[in-house]
Amino acid sequence: MRQTEAMSDAVAHLQALVRIRTISRLDASETDWEPFQALIDLLPSLYPATHAALSRELVNGYSMLYRWEGKTRDRPSVLMAHFDVVSAADEGWIHPPFSAELTGAGPEQLIWGRGTLDDKGSLVAVLEAVEEHVIAGFVPEHDVYLSFGHDEETLGSGARAIVDLLESRGIRPGLVIDEGGAIVEDIFPGVSGPIAVVGVSEKGILTLRLTVEQDGGHASTPPRLSATARLARGIVRLNNRPFRARFTPTTLEMIRTLGAHADLPLRLVFRHLWLTRPVLLALFARLGDETNAMIRTTQAVTMLEGSQAVNALAERAMAIVNLRVAIDSSVAAAVEHVRKAIRDPLVRIETLHPNEPSPVSPTEGVAWDRIQSAITETYPGTIVSPYVMMAASDSRHFTRISDCVYRFSPFEMSTAERGTLHAKNERIHVSTLLGGVEFYARLIATL
Repeated sequence: MRQTEAMSDAVAHLQALVRIRTISRLDASETDWEPFQALIDLLPSLYPATHAALSRELVNGYSMLYRWEGKTRDRPSVLMAHFDVVSAADEGWIHPPFSAELTGAGPEQLIWGRGTLDDKGSLVAVLEAVEEHVIAGFVPEHDVYLSFGHDEETLGSGARAIVDLLESRGIRPGLVIDEGGAIVEDIFPGVSGPIAVVGVSEKGILTLRLTVEQDGGHASTPPRLSATARLARGIVRLNNRPFRARFTPTTLEMIRTLGAHADLPLRLVFRHLWLTRPVLLALFARLGDETNAMIRTTQAVTMLEGSQAVNALAERAMAIVNLRVAIDSSVAAAVEHVRKAIRDPLVRIETLHPNEPSPVSPTEGVAWDRIQSAITETYPGTIVSPYVMMAASDSRHFTRISDCVYRFSPFEMSTAERGTLHAKNERIHVSTLLGGVEFYARLIATL
């Protein structure tokens, strides 16, 4: 591991960034941009060697693009992170979400706060590793870019603008790595020990607005089917008709990779997929929410809106449905499924912010081998497997200019810790943060 002084610096730097409330809003006019500028202004004092050796330009206002000039400009690499976070109220947190408190000792030492895992921890891990290499006089073989987005949690316009800029300069990266999978345990039946799941693709993301408009009136004389009741009926119908379950080639590769390490007799089940696939598909659907989401497009009603008064019938009832589109499907197919499930022309369906599933990056070749080696050298004994990322990341924009886009956060995350993403009590172990720094230091050494 790193020297004690460097370890202390990494912790202090993450604490400083977590305390800056870089909360992005879907409506950009509601975002307080002063904290974003404060973070941008702070970084040179935290990483002076990096800012002396690398050029930095601001893109789309607040996203940052660094260039670390290598011995050749061909096939550069892009290391990504984002520094915006979702909002967090103090209520329910053990430690206030922007206090960045340090608790515990030894292996149980924790940094608490919004963004520790998503995604300022990755930003710090990248910059700590770059700073270390620059001080040592290291020059990469190829150019290395650092891409830090400012609105990943909302529209990803910063990353999209960075891709536009790189594309206009004729730059096609040979490797792009962003947040995504992690070092996890107990996610696959019969397999014990740590597993590094590296996203080689990600699901599409789609928001649908369901709206019913009809005459209102007094709640004392309701019609047989009010706007809210009609909308509720449509939601129930949709909920009762999940998308069809199936294994994509990437998920089958994950099963073969991890299944080779499973205990008997499950190892035999995973080895003979030609025979056991139907049973496994049913098993994945029942094991839990994560495995069920691996095998289908998912749909979740996240927002509801109706009348503005307790005794008034709604003239307009609205619901928001968030869909994550499987990589062997499409936005159009998902919308058609919803339309057929609801079976009511009076429920209007509007498509908002559609993004198709990402192309699948290769699991062999130089880019994959570099990531795999950095993982196994940092975390010996870890099984490395491809998977499909179910959430969305800024990296989806980079598939336009690179065939090798991967999603991996080099941190050990328990089930409980993964559950704090976008929720209360987000936190990161100090040892986990330092493991991430070591991963990036090893990866950079190969670029």
